[in-house]
Amino acid sequence: MLGLSNEVFLLLDALVAILGLIVLITRFKLHPFVALTLAAGFLGLTSGMPVEKVVKSYQDGFGGVLGFVGIVLGLGTMLGKMMAESGGAAQIARTLVDRFGRERVHWAMMLGAFLVGIPLFFEIGFVLLIPLVFIIARATGISLVKIGIPLLAGLSVVHGLVPPHPGPLLAIGVFGADIGKTIFYGLLVGLPTAMIAGPIFGSLISKYVPGTPSEQLMAQLAHEPEAKNLPSFGVTLVTILLPVALMLLKSYADVVFDEKSVVRIWMDFLGNPITALLAALLLSLYTFGTARGFGGKQIMKFLDESLAPTAAIVLIIGAGGGFKQMLVASGVGNAIGQMAVQAQLSPILLAWLVAAVIRIATGSATVATITGAGIVAPVATLIPGVNRELLVLATGAGSLILSHVNDAGFWLVKQYFNMTVTETFKTWTAMETIISVVGIVLIMTLAAFV
Repeated sequence: MLGLSNEVFLLLDALVAILGLIVLITRFKLHPFVALTLAAGFLGLTSGMPVEKVVKSYQDGFGGVLGFVGIVLGLGTMLGKMMAESGGAAQIARTLVDRFGRERVHWAMMLGAFLVGIPLFFEIGFVLLIPLVFIIARATGISLVKIGIPLLAGLSVVHGLVPPHPGPLLAIGVFGADIGKTIFYGLLVGLPTAMIAGPIFGSLISKYVPGTPSEQLMAQLAHEPEAKNLPSFGVTLVTILLPVALMLLKSYADVVFDEKSVVRIWMDFLGNPITALLAALLLSLYTFGTARGFGGKQIMKFLDESLAPTAAIVLIIGAGGGFKQMLVASGVGNAIGQMAVQAQLSPILLAWLVAAVIRIATGSATVATITGAGIVAPVATLIPGVNRELLVLATGAGSLILSHVNDAGFWLVKQYFNMTVTETFKTWTAMETIISVVGIVLIMTLAAFV
């Protein structure tokens, strides 16, 4: 078409679709769900796909993603709500603060957020733990930023790199990676990354931007959880890490036992993310519910309330899956894969770059992960020996870079920390960029050994 080769035309068409997506979200403030749907439709119609397949491809991509991630999202959100109302999140953070002491309280906040954030969305973990930042800052006199940045780093790293978060789970499905190995590598890369971007960077930047919390917000957030009988540190840890343990056991069984082994079959069942999260949720109904004195009606109310805020997230994730499927069905993914092979660019680095560009453009880590994985996935089939798990991590690391004014998280942090836009750039934006860059450096280093 237009005198161009089919591959070049498809790439230009995808570029126009992505630029249009960016303009719709940033300039016209269109909801990402609607914008992704329009961009997917445009790409399908202009790429030469048969008209009758355009809607079908989008529908398949939408349903294929939500058939799995929608369930994981619902179960994880319910688990997070139970942990919040029981005071389990507060118990973990307080225990770590007591163990680490006042001088190293910022390290405790990073580790607490890293642990608590494993089963939770970034926004949910933020809302659960931000009261602790205010309480500790008021009690110790330590800078709000020095305590808060480590918290944000811990949550952000696990959100981008560690299943069962939807972004990494989606990428695992797209790349065909092993979930247990991804968790292991994600923790291996994530912990040192969170240390550098959290306590180390937070201590440095707090000298220039200390943070001044508003008195109204301090009074509102520094409240006790509903439960008076808080779960112990051990009980909370066992409950929230149960899904991770089951998924790791599944990977272990896949390596040790024969494919037809009864043990492996059952471990594959129990280690499935849906089964693992369901098991943790059922356990939490006791450990975070009845054992804390909550009745059946109150627990039901908590679970109902937890699902309302996730509607927009579900639609965006589904639409991202539809857009990803359109990239695959139109042949764009294969065209990019062929170019990567010819350019001899590392697929891991390509995954990071593509996700980073989409993240900077759209402001959404989830959209960047879904779209980036869809674009880069064909490379994994064209280049032998590519580590699928590291592709997942590279996509996740790229999706976290340079959060700015088109990212809801930017404004969330700005408002809660009572900072100016410039101060938010110096703290939050810099922290996210450090996570992304340090993450890809560690991932590329790990790629030399695995």
